[in-house]
Amino acid sequence: MTEPSYRVLSNYIDLLLDAICVVDKHGCFEFISPGAERIFGYKPQEMLGHSMLEFIHPDDQPITLAAAEQINQGAVKLDFENRYIRKDGSVVHLLWSARWSEDKQQRVAVARDISSLKLAQRRQAALYAISEAAFAAEDIDQLYQQIHQIIAGLMPMQSFVIARYDSQNGLRFGYTSTDTLPSNTSLLTRELCNKVLSSGQSELFYGLQQSSPRASKKLAAVQPDINALAVPLKTHSGTIGVLLAQNTGQAASYSQLELEMLEFVATQVAVSIERKQMLARLQFHALYDQLTGLPNRELFQDRMHSALARAGREQAIMALLYLDLDKFKQVNDRFGHNVGDELLQQTALRLQQAIRQTDTAARFGGDEFVILLEQVSSEATAMQLAENIRLLLCQPYVIDGQQLTINPSIGIALYPEHGSSQKELILNADEAMYLAKKAGGNQVLRSNGKLLFNRKTP
Repeated sequence: MTEPSYRVLSNYIDLLLDAICVVDKHGCFEFISPGAERIFGYKPQEMLGHSMLEFIHPDDQPITLAAAEQINQGAVKLDFENRYIRKDGSVVHLLWSARWSEDKQQRVAVARDISSLKLAQRRQAALYAISEAAFAAEDIDQLYQQIHQIIAGLMPMQSFVIARYDSQNGLRFGYTSTDTLPSNTSLLTRELCNKVLSSGQSELFYGLQQSSPRASKKLAAVQPDINALAVPLKTHSGTIGVLLAQNTGQAASYSQLELEMLEFVATQVAVSIERKQMLARLQFHALYDQLTGLPNRELFQDRMHSALARAGREQAIMALLYLDLDKFKQVNDRFGHNVGDELLQQTALRLQQAIRQTDTAARFGGDEFVILLEQVSSEATAMQLAENIRLLLCQPYVIDGQQLTINPSIGIALYPEHGSSQKELILNADEAMYLAKKAGGNQVLRSNGKLLFNRKTP
């Protein structure tokens, strides 16, 4: 052969969709096979004489220089990967095989485009990560944060929004990557999301109008620097929201490939959100009273167990209040159970208003409530808190246009004076409440710590 063998071979290797590249020891291109245009987007003559660093992704330049130095020292690389920036600004993932030609003082390498493989791997990894997050996240807010992190690893973005939709509340932002969106940005984001909701189709927005082939008209509130893509969140029950990624107007516009990527993961995101909400509902039904929304007996006992452990370690005083509404049965008999239920709901709201954040009010059933007061400084403090609750509950209620008044009887047991276990404290507070009711009701009575009587109806 009168010309270098790689020049002759390149005419055949070109048919295999690979590219032959030859650079000098400084990394400047001396030969590029015709097939390289399919990979890099440049004609070979546009790259000849230029340094490879002009085309390599900035993040991959250090590892590429290190690998090049090893090859120059005689190492043969068969599976080196890096990324190049194509002429159109997109990123191409390459798998290289390279060796050093000592007689020519050149590096000869063959490049293969593995972008499709990398895309499939990223998609699969994202699906696994989202599915895992759906089970591992403690609540819906943590799930939103993890979804943001996963999708941010798939494409560039400055801000990210998960908008939720339901027939009662309309569109609302379930998650934004910033604490608060500026008013103008919020309005624009809402308009973009509403457009996707109304069409049910993904959209790619850039500049003054949408870049998507499906775009039909300009948005009224778009700005010259808009650069966003949005996809609907769809489940078997319908469209539940929108995913929106937004970048600066100075950055390269999102591509159709990135839109398809977001569409691909959106289905799993929608399923994960719906699953997490379903689990949250099931957990709520298991641990909270359905009528009042207060913790039920099971959750209360769990919190009391933790509170007792803390009180024991810190040698603190804790109070347990057992509360019953006087003559509640008469309200049900006279006005009906609907009014009775509303009265219980309003009582629960007043209890929540009366206690501190560290305290717990729960419904044990019927018209019986218990309140756990942690970290009380003294018995007098506990008695005063109980008295405040009694006075608040004695205030008139307005239900269905009627004014009702009902009074509570409250029994108090203190830890450790009246018991060191849940069972002892609950029994002593319950008996104190019974004595308060037997004495005429509408009063607070502390336990004597001794169960010396049997409960009987007065």
